[in-house]
Amino acid sequence: MKSKLSTLTLALILSSSIYSAQTVAASDVIQPRANYTEMTSQRQVVDQLLNDAYQAFKNPARISHAGFTAKMPSNMEIITNNLLDAYQLEPYRIDLLFSAANAQIYNKNVDRAIELFTQILSVAPDDVDAHSYLVIWQNFKGNKSEVSRHLNALEGLNKGRVADLKKIISTIDRIVETPLSNKIKKSAKGNNAIITLGYALNPDGSMNPILIDRLNATLTMAKKNPESYIVVTGGVPKNHKTEGKLMADWLVKHGIDSSRIIEDNYARSTVENALYSSYALARHNIDHATIISSASHVRRGQTLFEVASWQTGPKGISFDTYAANDRPLEELKVPSDGELLGIYRDALRVYGMWSYRSYPLEQR
Repeated sequence: MKSKLSTLTLALILSSSIYSAQTVAASDVIQPRANYTEMTSQRQVVDQLLNDAYQAFKNPARISHAGFTAKMPSNMEIITNNLLDAYQLEPYRIDLLFSAANAQIYNKNVDRAIELFTQILSVAPDDVDAHSYLVIWQNFKGNKSEVSRHLNALEGLNKGRVADLKKIISTIDRIVETPLSNKIKKSAKGNNAIITLGYALNPDGSMNPILIDRLNATLTMAKKNPESYIVVTGGVPKNHKTEGKLMADWLVKHGIDSSRIIEDNYARSTVENALYSSYALARHNIDHATIISSASHVRRGQTLFEVASWQTGPKGISFDTYAANDRPLEELKVPSDGELLGIYRDALRVYGMWSYRSYPLEQR
């Protein structure tokens, strides 16, 4: 009896669906442009385009300049083109435009990224993230009238976002304007930490001289401030070894008590350095932390740790930096456009805005 009832119910539902579809067809509702077979084929094409973009993302040549690691431009163009081809097939997939725009940020083509973020607003004029990206990148370009325009739009959509974006910009401005320093300082009052950022290991798993330079500064600072915790962060494995583990072993070998050392062996980027290590700072209720990294990288590190601490605390934590001498500090007095771009880009990632949001190409 139950089986017959279920069959009858299903038949009524199907009949009702057919009637509804015929009724809606006469209205202004947008109808599918292809039959089921064609849509299946189209889905396969889109999936393949996204998979090709993902493969380009996963297997790029990598370049590094004193801690700045990025995908090669050729890979970014492949990713962008595949995403935009997919968008032509599925024009409701605004996520594809977000991902393509951020690929162009990685490609250092901010003007092209702004065009794509603006294109999103032509479809979704109230999109909070699109306005937010345009606030940041128009600010990067120095277009203050455009910054104000998008902030005004956000005032009616999400006032909290407006406050956060202004805080990000003011934080970056303050850090960039603070002179780089390579002086070992005495700890401030309260609970203190030294945070040493990792650097890519050599293929055989040995430490690069740049990383050893950071460790020498860490050792000197740790001896001068014997009550400070030491956070060593870096988790990209080479020959089954990670930066975090090798840094901790090096410090212990040179006389630092292992009980002071907190290892992060998982972070694969400066973004993850900040996100993962900020919980260690919160757990130990750190009042002040000094970040040690290369001079061309340390401002980005401080920005990301400050933004991460807004979510994790401890409330009122402060940061400063030690700039290891990968290059003369005078040469780096004013950050290059490339360094500043990386600071803005990664600040948004730590804040929680995903660069890539088109499965399988997803990354914060």
